[in-house]
Amino acid sequence: MGLAHPGSARGQANALTEEASIHFGNATQRRVCQEPNADQSVQAALRRVCLRERLGAEDVALSNVIVIGFVGGFVKHDDARHPEVGFAGLLRERYPSVVHAEVFSNHDGKNALRRVVQLLDTNRDGVLTAGEKEQASIIIYGHSWGGSQAVTLARQLGRLGIPVLLTIQVDSVHKPGHDDAVIPPNVRNATNFYQTRGLIHGRSSIRVADRSRTNIMGNFQMTYQDRHINCDNYPWIARHLNKPHHEIENDPLVWEQIASMIDNELSKSTAAVEASFTSTSLDVR
Repeated sequence: MGLAHPGSARGQANALTEEASIHFGNATQRRVCQEPNADQSVQAALRRVCLRERLGAEDVALSNVIVIGFVGGFVKHDDARHPEVGFAGLLRERYPSVVHAEVFSNHDGKNALRRVVQLLDTNRDGVLTAGEKEQASIIIYGHSWGGSQAVTLARQLGRLGIPVLLTIQVDSVHKPGHDDAVIPPNVRNATNFYQTRGLIHGRSSIRVADRSRTNIMGNFQMTYQDRHINCDNYPWIARHLNKPHHEIENDPLVWEQIASMIDNELSKSTAAVEASFTSTSLDVR
């Protein structure tokens, strides 16, 4: 399945090709994790992901997985000072033949939807068949308004009859006209990370529209009173007024859990990872 299209919607993209193979510990991976000129806050946020052992080729059950990320606020889709962007790059580099990862502004939902539909249209005829929809393997994540947009995109895909494997909200902040509290029934698994302090803080609980179709993996509370998180990727005034909202975005524990959940979706063996998410709180002090 070739997923690169000329003139595609704005976002970070990679092409999945039949000739590509899964690489482990390659030079590109090391550049993302050890690049001396990279933003130090992002490197710190993703350091646990960089240290994670990658799935072996024999453990990867899925192919042509589409991962869509949304940045928060008015952040641009390619702003490398934010871990949402760096994380997508790591996914592309860890699983180049398996994962198509792309990041969008949370205000660019229409182009994100258009891009997903374009990627699913494997025969390029402009119409999604029932088979193309059934083969969809989609994961969506986002921070702040990006978390709200993640749920909105999942709902839009549901209206088209397209399933979603997993949604991940990080301190999700409600956008006017959006509903980030109720996970639509086309989503198989959903996760919510949140914190409760600061001027802006995320939704503490998400619920499902249909219990028989969607599993809430957890509403995980993160705390930062006794933990230092590098937020130098934000101006001083933002750190002063709203530091916890930025701390959760830059929290290496959060990104490690997200990476584990995505690896779980890619893997044939799910029992061990699912067992690690039985708690509804990650109250790390």
